[in-house]
Amino acid sequence: MAARARAAGPAARFLGSRTLLWALLAAPGVWMLIAWWRGATFYGEVLHASGELAVQLLIATMAVTPLALMFPRARLTQWLRRRRRYLGVATFGYSLMHTVVYLARQADLGVILEDARSVAIWTGWIALILMLALAVTSNDASIRWLRRRWHRLHRLVYVAAILTLAHWILTAFDPTSAWVYAGILVAVQLVRIGASLWHRRSWRPASS
Repeated sequence: MAARARAAGPAARFLGSRTLLWALLAAPGVWMLIAWWRGATFYGEVLHASGELAVQLLIATMAVTPLALMFPRARLTQWLRRRRRYLGVATFGYSLMHTVVYLARQADLGVILEDARSVAIWTGWIALILMLALAVTSNDASIRWLRRRWHRLHRLVYVAAILTLAHWILTAFDPTSAWVYAGILVAVQLVRIGASLWHRRSWRPASS
């Protein structure tokens, strides 16, 4: 039995490792780029898929807090809390991929600057900049350096989320999917607010 536990140890560690998580998070992007390079998918498909995946990861990242408030002892919740930064960095990674695909397609600085004058495009650029700031500071060293300012900085994720969905709604031929994700995001935040109020009330000391 002990030998079997030792043999299973490395496998269990690998299944819970950051290496595997990063590989799983990166796999869709690698597949998209290979398919685009081989001509199996069109520019618009890669642009849309990378942007949609970024939104999905963003919502998943923002859903960790309400899940932690509602189910603080659940193993899945604890797992997500420990890996929330990875989801956030992956969100930026796919947002950056979405931007690089757009820039590669345009390939003209004049056109890019002209596009950036429209609300539909500059909302995306600002969201990307905010996500860059969040990704760069998603580490222990930044938490120690920024201290309380770190939490204030990372509240910008809400601004980034609003701008991202505004960008999608304004640029999409059919914004139905964007509105669906916007509804999901609103629901997640309503759950977070409700769970936070319930949590504070349940921990409030009884009056004498």
